[in-house]
Amino acid sequence: MISAEARPYIDASVPVLREHGLAITRLFYSNMFAEYPDLHNIFNMGNQANGSQQQSLASAVFAYAANIDNPAALTPVISRIVHKHVSLGIKPSHYPIVGRHLLQAIQDTLGDAATPALLSAWAEAYGVLAQALIDEENRLYHQSGTEPGTLFDMRVVGVQQQSELVTSFTLERTDGSAVPDFIPGQYVSVAIVLPSGLRQLRQYSLSDAPGKSSLRISVKREPADAETPAGMVSNWLHDHLKLGDILPVSTPCGDFAPGAIGDGPVVLLSAGVGITPMISALNHIAATMPERQVIFAHAARDAAHHAHQDDLAAAKQRMPNLQVVTFYENAAKTETTETADIAVGLMEIEKLAAWPLAETHVYLCGPIKFMQSQWLSLIKRGVPPTRLHREVFGPDMLDHLL
Repeated sequence: MISAEARPYIDASVPVLREHGLAITRLFYSNMFAEYPDLHNIFNMGNQANGSQQQSLASAVFAYAANIDNPAALTPVISRIVHKHVSLGIKPSHYPIVGRHLLQAIQDTLGDAATPALLSAWAEAYGVLAQALIDEENRLYHQSGTEPGTLFDMRVVGVQQQSELVTSFTLERTDGSAVPDFIPGQYVSVAIVLPSGLRQLRQYSLSDAPGKSSLRISVKREPADAETPAGMVSNWLHDHLKLGDILPVSTPCGDFAPGAIGDGPVVLLSAGVGITPMISALNHIAATMPERQVIFAHAARDAAHHAHQDDLAAAKQRMPNLQVVTFYENAAKTETTETADIAVGLMEIEKLAAWPLAETHVYLCGPIKFMQSQWLSLIKRGVPPTRLHREVFGPDMLDHLL
């Protein structure tokens, strides 16, 4: 908790951060990277290039100030940040660097408005948040038995084209030891060194059930478009990673756990490459609770862009109470007509079978606009918000707080 003396200054900062937050975070990153260029190897430089990382931090700072007396709202956000930090190998020694440059950026951006009292209040608030993150990250490091930044060498033992843009890679430990256990829905970080010499880490959801001798990730090739550059790491993996290659991989992280709560009915909704954690959950349910009632709905551009169809077909064979509905947005490229399992157009909740709303957990994973649209549709249908869960990163992780 921050002191009573600091609280009024934090409260007064809310409208200021709403107006100047992005300018502050842009300056923050610029100055920090200039003094500590090695941090380029930890931060996602693709997100730096497209501006989403600066926006994410601006949203985080604003949300923290706006909800500083609402720990119930901040707790799930902090949990996701902690898991992301652990996957990246963030250390306690990183926090003073970030804090110093963040306060300097606030001072430089606000000028005379950044009074000593205001900066002191923010130094206190940052210290409280930093310690909470450090404590929880240390707990996760201890739980996994790893040190910050620990990566395990894994060998590629399987490569499978899952769709036009998605390829899965199956990985085993090079030393023959068992792969770490994980909860379906979690992800790992992988590390590569680009031709420029820049080391980059990226997170990919595990796309198969736990309890096997290998881990599987599914990677979408990210071509450039009018707004974002091509994915540096995803494209490198598609173009260069092959059978027998070695890939450094982190311990599994993440608090998104579709299907992990109880044994009652569950609804899994996904779009695009968001299918990967849902397939992990579905394969796990098929192996451990094949009689469970599951609605699995997925939205894809067309059949060619529909990943993990083999997994879905196998699950249908094992799960008598599984209902699968696939929505193909581009009807012109869809080779099949509408059936009970195939719908043409964007996902519509109304086209899914009814389920007991009060006792069913619903999970969402996919592009931001998809999840926002489906969330609203689910609320309109009467799904209690406490039964809704989504896997999100970046600014959208905070949109319910802004």
